[in-house]
Amino acid sequence: MARPLRASRSPKGAPNVIIILLDDVGFGQTSTFGGLIPTPNLDKLAAQGLKYNRFHTTAICGPSRAALLTGRNHHTANSGFLMEWATGYENYSTMIPRTTATIGEVLRDNGYTSWWFGKNHNTPDWEQTVAGPFDRWPTGMGFDYFYGFNSGETHQYYPVLFENTTPVEPDKTPEQGYHFMTDMTNRAIARMKASKAVAPEKPFFMYFAPGAMHAPHHVTAEWRDKFKGKFDMGWDAYREQVYKRQLDMGVIPPGTKLTPRPDWVKPWDTLNADQKKVYTALMENYAGYFAFADHEIGRLQDAVKELPDADNTLIIYIVGDNGASAEGGPDGTLNEIKGLNGINSPLEDVLKNLDKLGGPASEPHYPVAWAWAGNTPFQWVKQVASHLGGSRNPMVVSWPARIKHDDKVRDAFVHLVDVVPTILEAAHIKMPKTVNGIAQKPLAGQSFLASFTDPKYKGRNEQYFEIFSNRSMYADGWKADAQHTLPWRQDLAPGNWDKDRWELYNLDEDFSEANDLAAKNPKKLAELQAKFDVAAKKFGVYPLDDRGAGRLSSPKPPVPGADPGGKHFVYAAGAIRIPEPAAPPMKNNTWTLNAKVKGEGAKTQGVIMAFGGVAAGITLYVKDGVPIFDYNYFDEHTVVKSSKPLPDGESTIQLDFDYAGGRGKGAKIALKVNGETVGTGSMEATVGGRFGIDTFGVGEDTGQPVTPAYKAPFKFNGDIQQVTVDIK
Repeated sequence: MARPLRASRSPKGAPNVIIILLDDVGFGQTSTFGGLIPTPNLDKLAAQGLKYNRFHTTAICGPSRAALLTGRNHHTANSGFLMEWATGYENYSTMIPRTTATIGEVLRDNGYTSWWFGKNHNTPDWEQTVAGPFDRWPTGMGFDYFYGFNSGETHQYYPVLFENTTPVEPDKTPEQGYHFMTDMTNRAIARMKASKAVAPEKPFFMYFAPGAMHAPHHVTAEWRDKFKGKFDMGWDAYREQVYKRQLDMGVIPPGTKLTPRPDWVKPWDTLNADQKKVYTALMENYAGYFAFADHEIGRLQDAVKELPDADNTLIIYIVGDNGASAEGGPDGTLNEIKGLNGINSPLEDVLKNLDKLGGPASEPHYPVAWAWAGNTPFQWVKQVASHLGGSRNPMVVSWPARIKHDDKVRDAFVHLVDVVPTILEAAHIKMPKTVNGIAQKPLAGQSFLASFTDPKYKGRNEQYFEIFSNRSMYADGWKADAQHTLPWRQDLAPGNWDKDRWELYNLDEDFSEANDLAAKNPKKLAELQAKFDVAAKKFGVYPLDDRGAGRLSSPKPPVPGADPGGKHFVYAAGAIRIPEPAAPPMKNNTWTLNAKVKGEGAKTQGVIMAFGGVAAGITLYVKDGVPIFDYNYFDEHTVVKSSKPLPDGESTIQLDFDYAGGRGKGAKIALKVNGETVGTGSMEATVGGRFGIDTFGVGEDTGQPVTPAYKAPFKFNGDIQQVTVDIK
């Protein structure tokens, strides 16, 4: 006789669990950890819980998130680096395997409901189309609900949004006050309240991962102006002030040294007036964005307090998935996608466009030196996994039912892989040997639940680090470091790993990695180098790959089921939100686009094809009946406009893009209507890497507009019968 189906129940007393994960935050930025950016809501959470000052990430976002969600090292979860830089090596494929099930899936199988809000940088972008597969989307990795964006970042005013696996659009425009941070917070609060109203005894797991503080740093002038003049002292004085605050607050132990300014940071007092104006404005903008993000997270925290089981809610607030980011380049930028393509923005370009700062027409990022200052007291920055400036982030934990506030900062050596075991122990759940019938790889971490009540808990004994060939090995208080690449030089791939200089630090005596002992203790250094080699072989770190822009622009897997050698692409209206690797390869190639449309002459309006967005992209659209092609090369627009409007009825619009060859080179452009050439143009350079954080679509420009000449989505008001793209 068949047994009746029964819904799984959670263990008695299992807590609600919320993981809050910020992006690109330095150890010395929040007021909670001695920084000069006020974060009052993080302060409040810390005042009822615990602060951790030796928590570690992988030094970059996608791998950090894979480690956090699976409890395995990022290479084991096939996430050795970011999906946009994926290679054919399994551990760098960014395709999280089913043998490393997420905490969302394990908890859901044990009576929890699970939700993912915000950033998802763990679904390969060639799997982000309507064709799927969807098993590596949040809803395929154990989460009941997803509301957010795929990829490393999104435009906060024009986000590329999905609800579960369905593309959705914001309900307001930027002019009406839309911002993604507010939107996702509203959604999270509403779902949390509704779930507890329907099933008050069912615990939830919420993964709350906003795009903040990753670039683009989007915030209104109202928030930015709160920080006017607050950073005029410059980055050198900022570090001195924060270092003193950290000592006074007990965030860092007595005797900690402030690491010196490196040669890649200019002394503040040597800068001219224009440099100071730009650099302070970009930092004020970042601080405003951070204050705004703290405000929104405060609303979430307040909503938790209204739950019937508020005290039994475990909040793990990880303040950054890596250290502060230096990807804005030496001068900062209003177009950070340009930097990711290996092109730095001249200071003059930023200065003359400061009126756009923080708004929808900008994609801002602050300069390298503010990232260095933000990581006080450590060396280096995001991506540099070799040093603590890249991999050490603050963490705050609150659980009123089990944690009594303690002013003593917890100094256990803890890593992202330790979070899953901690949650499972808190919920009285054992990690299953199989999930959905698939044998599971062992967890890499260990629970730090004991630290909730034991301030002497020491944490893990060993941990390796590797990102972009920047590598490190920690063992029993000692740490060996080899810095290899520069985060602001995507064009740099030095190779020669055997020539890297290794450093050695005793972290028990040297919290900030200020005293290199490599020359004094070569035996200990050799011991740690050997340990790194063992870990690298065990967890699949090799082969090392230090390519930046080169790997970014290298071929990626095709959409599953697509022809990998295809050169003929056919679309109908409504084909939207196609990510860059899944779209026609219209960069570094000659191509022809043909659109068969039906309109009403001068009344015809709207987008035929759009690819990319504010940072860079291409669009073919019709305005007042006139076909127009616009190539946005990092805010430099090459426009080819038809000399005559479309006739009534059916027309064929053709765009010939005759590329010069190579990478990022120029092109000649010809626009034709019904076989007649109606406009020509030329370009000296084109985008060689990626258009950025928006997608390809036909019939409308979803997300950010490629050009300010229209308001997105500027949907085509006629009939698009077919759009074809032929790669030559």
